[in-house]
Amino acid sequence: MNAAKLDRPALEAMLRDLRPKLHRYCARMAGSVIDGEDIVQETLIKALQAIDGDASVERPEQWLFRIAHNAAQDHLRRRQREQARMSETDMTTIEDPSANADARLATAASLRRFMQLATAQRSAVILVDVLGLSLHETCEVSGATLAATKAALHRGRAQLRLLALQDEQTPAPKLDAEDERRLRRYVDLFNARDFDAVRALIAEDIQLDLVNRTRMRGKAQVSIYFGNYDRASDWALSLGFVDGRPAILIRNPETPESGVRGFMLVDWQDGKVSEIRDFRYAPYCLADAEIRVIDE
Repeated sequence: MNAAKLDRPALEAMLRDLRPKLHRYCARMAGSVIDGEDIVQETLIKALQAIDGDASVERPEQWLFRIAHNAAQDHLRRRQREQARMSETDMTTIEDPSANADARLATAASLRRFMQLATAQRSAVILVDVLGLSLHETCEVSGATLAATKAALHRGRAQLRLLALQDEQTPAPKLDAEDERRLRRYVDLFNARDFDAVRALIAEDIQLDLVNRTRMRGKAQVSIYFGNYDRASDWALSLGFVDGRPAILIRNPETPESGVRGFMLVDWQDGKVSEIRDFRYAPYCLADAEIRVIDE
């Protein structure tokens, strides 16, 4: 197939279906649904910059995954620069047997377990066993040779099998007393629909990322966001953790059995809310998230 120009409308249409799949790859590479969304957004920025620069794309899905792969690699290098890396010996001849059991194991594995794999192993297992790409498509995404991809896949599968035999329990995260006090006040005011009081807590230059929808900046714009919540009735907030980070959990009080439907991250500076990230419209982020509820 000849390369063709991919314009913005075509890219945006493709992303409506592809974004959850991209996020699943990025979240498992990063070990966090939150960091995974950061990488997805970086991927989209780079993709838009490329098509604005008249880039020609032969296979759009593989092209996007290659950008996501490179963005994830950059993210990991930034985060793990000072960590020792285990070197792997070269493997040039490994067969690729049918691996239905390995695929089931990889799909069920937690993000924490994936982070115990070497980066190349993690990428190969996610692309092949979780997302269902072929070996040749995986090589195209990662830029690795077929032999190296087979080696990484083989070792990653073996390591996941070993990890599956281990107890994965971890200590429950705890909120700092001051953080808990601030978050509880924010949640209580939100649940009481006292949005005038909520607005009094936010900084003048507050930044809002309504993930998968829009971005806003400044108190005037973000006030619209609070107004939209005030007009809705399908939410109730509580405190919890998402991937070990303090978060505000969103549930629908009309269908409590459905569980958590989204979450918010709130950052503070000088006693004011400086940034809000609201994942209400990004349900794909919940698929692999480790969610803990703080007892009220």
